[in-house]
Amino acid sequence: MGDLAKIFKAYDVRGLVPDEFDEPIAEAVGAAFVEVTGAGSVVVAHDMRESSVPLAEAFVRGARSRRADVVHAGLGSTDLLYYASGSLGLPGVMFTASHNPARYNGMKMCRAGAVPIGGDTGLSQIRDRAAELVGVTATPVGSLIEKDLLPGYADHLRTLVDLTGIRPLKVVVDAGNGMGGHTVPSVFDGLPIELVPLYFELDGDFPNHEANPLEPQNLLDVQRAVVDSGADIGLAFDGDADRCWVIDERGASVSPSAVTALVAVRELAKAPGATIIHNLITSHGVPEIVQEHGGVPVRTRVGHSFIKAEMARTGAVFGGEHSAHYYFRDFWFADSGLLAAMHVLAALGEQDRALSELVEVYSRYHASGEVNSAVADQGEALRRVREAFAGRGEFDEVDGLTVTGSGWWFNLRASNTEPLLRLNAEAADETEMTAIRDEVLAIVGKVSK
Repeated sequence: MGDLAKIFKAYDVRGLVPDEFDEPIAEAVGAAFVEVTGAGSVVVAHDMRESSVPLAEAFVRGARSRRADVVHAGLGSTDLLYYASGSLGLPGVMFTASHNPARYNGMKMCRAGAVPIGGDTGLSQIRDRAAELVGVTATPVGSLIEKDLLPGYADHLRTLVDLTGIRPLKVVVDAGNGMGGHTVPSVFDGLPIELVPLYFELDGDFPNHEANPLEPQNLLDVQRAVVDSGADIGLAFDGDADRCWVIDERGASVSPSAVTALVAVRELAKAPGATIIHNLITSHGVPEIVQEHGGVPVRTRVGHSFIKAEMARTGAVFGGEHSAHYYFRDFWFADSGLLAAMHVLAALGEQDRALSELVEVYSRYHASGEVNSAVADQGEALRRVREAFAGRGEFDEVDGLTVTGSGWWFNLRASNTEPLLRLNAEAADETEMTAIRDEVLAIVGKVSK
């Protein structure tokens, strides 16, 4: 199947342009998308990468060749595409490679109502049919409508979180030359927010730093700007602005687990007794806090398809991941980094404490953060770790290996896309967390050599 087998991942499409992903492939995927989903109309948006416009246009040609009408939203964040799919009731496709470097591009697909399409829910069939259609051209028949959805998206977010009554806040936003520079100004316009923008110029070459807030070096500029400007908070978005990382007034990172707990408490205030989803490597403080506020915590595997499926199954009001993805029932169970940021701004602006004090109650444990190790024989590494910790805690293999002891836990799991093992460890005591982390890494390191 050539490049298609390589670029179709578990949840999306992603590859190097034009080596692995080019316009003929995008056109074939457009036709296959319509055939597999049976869509009569499709909504399409794209990010700021140089390759995004021609790839999106090729997809549109393919979709129209199968008699589908296309609503072309143009520039947008991934959560804007979810808004479009939800509000218009249409299947949607977003052209983006998220936080990947400039030469990459890809597609995120969903059915009407922002229902995700993954490997088990249509993506494999789209791949197989597209492979048969590469190089086959047909005349576009369906109509093309260009529609600016940014105002509607901004209005919708503002109805979900009311920021009009908060105290004035100075907010540094690092858009990383990504789509946050397009969406944030519209959403914040007219609110009691003094915006300090960093890298709002849309530039798919990412001239300042990679648009990946999970890497600490990419947070240095926003951390410095928060301290230097005396801001109340900093926000850092990834390339397609569906993830958001929070920085407190001291320039310190606020863990996504603390953000998950904070937003969960706010959502439970609106929906008492509701279900909250968290993946298995968020802090153990999350389910504790959810239960203390009358909610029902449900633990899932890592990955947005698992989160979204479990949210739909349980009717959960909110879900959070360690990777700074946040999912909302009132946003079609889809994720939105900006909506999560607005919840944090509301919580901060509704009281007088600094952000570091506000989130302290949600940060109960010491976490290692995610530590990646390149390991060719992942099975052997997991076997050795399992052997070393036999009898020292409870074992759980829902997603990789989770070992839970007295006051500590760790999870070691294989990456879905790279020859990496990912370790997350947490303990009530920082010294114990460090010891557990280092012991596991030492075992893994012996296998990787």
